[in-house]
Amino acid sequence: MKFSDFPFLRYLPFLIGGVLFSQIEISTLILASTLGLSWIIYLGFIIQRDRSNPIIPAFLGYFMLFILGFLLSEIQQNRKADLLDEELGISLSYLARVIKHDVEKPNSFENQLEVIAFSDSLGWKESKGKVLIYHKSKKPLLPGQNILVEKSPEKIPPPIFPNEFDYSRFLARKDIHFRQFIGDKFTIIDSSEVNSSKYGLANFRKKLVGIIEDKVPNPESRQIAAALLLGQKENLDKEIKNAYAETGTMHILAVSGLHVGIIYAILLFPLKGIKLKSGQKSIYLFVVILLIWTYAILTGFSPSVVRAATMFSLFTAGQMRKRKPSSFNILAFSAMIMITMDPGVIFEVGFQLSYAAVAGILLVQPLIVRFWLPPNRVLEYAWQLTTVSIAAQLATFPLSVYYFHIFPTYFLIANLFIIPLAFLVMSVGIIFLIFSWIPMLSDGLGGIVSWMIWLQNWITHTIQLFPGGNLERLTITLTGMLLVWVILICWANWEFGNRKKLVYLMACLFLVWSGDRFLRKLNLPEQELLVFSGEKGFLLDFKIGNRFYSWNEDFPTEQISFSVDPNRIAVHRPHIIETIFATKNDSLQFFPIWNFSLNPKSRTFFWSDQKPKRIEKISSSQPNELISTDSLNTTIGAFRVVF
Repeated sequence: MKFSDFPFLRYLPFLIGGVLFSQIEISTLILASTLGLSWIIYLGFIIQRDRSNPIIPAFLGYFMLFILGFLLSEIQQNRKADLLDEELGISLSYLARVIKHDVEKPNSFENQLEVIAFSDSLGWKESKGKVLIYHKSKKPLLPGQNILVEKSPEKIPPPIFPNEFDYSRFLARKDIHFRQFIGDKFTIIDSSEVNSSKYGLANFRKKLVGIIEDKVPNPESRQIAAALLLGQKENLDKEIKNAYAETGTMHILAVSGLHVGIIYAILLFPLKGIKLKSGQKSIYLFVVILLIWTYAILTGFSPSVVRAATMFSLFTAGQMRKRKPSSFNILAFSAMIMITMDPGVIFEVGFQLSYAAVAGILLVQPLIVRFWLPPNRVLEYAWQLTTVSIAAQLATFPLSVYYFHIFPTYFLIANLFIIPLAFLVMSVGIIFLIFSWIPMLSDGLGGIVSWMIWLQNWITHTIQLFPGGNLERLTITLTGMLLVWVILICWANWEFGNRKKLVYLMACLFLVWSGDRFLRKLNLPEQELLVFSGEKGFLLDFKIGNRFYSWNEDFPTEQISFSVDPNRIAVHRPHIIETIFATKNDSLQFFPIWNFSLNPKSRTFFWSDQKPKRIEKISSSQPNELISTDSLNTTIGAFRVVF
């Protein structure tokens, strides 16, 4: 594999680099001027056709890609900033448009509103932005309705504790900055646009979900059918999500390249039995491309679906021209299209996992499949499926460990059963949706879909019960991820590449990774106290050498898993921590370990004999060092005290 043979693979890193560097604030005018000037100079070299020094035009080309990524990201950030109207948070009421169908939650219904205007003491003002709402109306809210909401929404707060999931940033990428529980305290002002073409796709998708709910008898099967066929994951039970996540088959529930591939295989199947003329075949393949993109639009345009739709479209276009384009070029080109349309997509976990999985399959699967030559077609199919799963897991497990801290040990067994079943479910499911208007036929097909999904769920839950099925609380650094990926790339290039350079590359990165680990361990204090100060109470984590202790005073147990545990995982603390006891004296809690006391009411720590070396307030951003005195008055948040 020569890197020079894949031009779009060379262009992609520079475009991504520009997006990453856009965290540095530079005027869009300066960026646009730089891009324009670079383009003029580049055109000058092209017109002169001077090939004596090709380095300068090449440098200019890559530089323009870098600036383009920077500029596109800057434009997107400015647009998102315009959608954040801080005054909305102090408004008296606001007028907004419903943009989605209700999603049922345990005690309410969730929806999204697009703000039109808000009122304050000076009157009404036009506004923009989205609000995540929860209501208890007996009648569902419909896309296109305009409603008047009393009171103002609250701005979604950032995380309080270190390594906690940043829900505010997650929603901000969807242009949602506010949330509100409105109950039934709202008024529907206008419903004239409910049936307009603007919301036709959302209404059609809702109609298909209704067909699944009516015709698929098993409740759990309904949830999986909606996720598999239409990408509707909002109503999935937590137990079902956990079962598929712990068996390494969660990708089945997220409409992805696998699903687009199944649709593609179904659409191309008639070509095997019918001989068409060149023109007729081209028309048929063009229709296939249209249907693939129709499915992509219908299922919500997720990054993995857009990537797969782009790749299959380009492959199909190659078939129309009787050419076979490079898979790596197509993969990189589809990524460039997505980044150009939405630069922030590179920060989405789904985008990263999708492209890592496909890159792993293209790069590593051909190497693994050569290890064994199956004697018959059945074993060959199983071996091909196994090697694809191994290659995808090898490429994605660094990301899975980095974000989710788990690794499913039985992913091979699970995927060998679940992927073929998912193919059958989708094949029958599509026919079921197409013929849903025929009463008896649709009932029968709905029953078959329900039974197959029940079998799929039963297999998943059974594998979930296997001992040691999930490795948990795993961590990996950015340098560790790079090391894994570089090893895979070197393996793929070992046969035809420059082995000396590959060894040097792996050795250098290994040294960087080892140095990073050494510095991290060197900076770890021997004695440390972490204070998690919440609204309702305290949780203290003690570290003394290699021993860990914990003390809890009214800190909600249900909050520990998502507020405190992420930090414990990041700093390699055990899952079960030994409880330490304090002695109570009047209003103070006394801790004999370091002879300090705590007044829970005033949220103040008092140090006695052993004074702290360093005190920091820590959060999801950079730690803020505080002045070390005889006491520490804590606010809501997390603090590190080093002794």
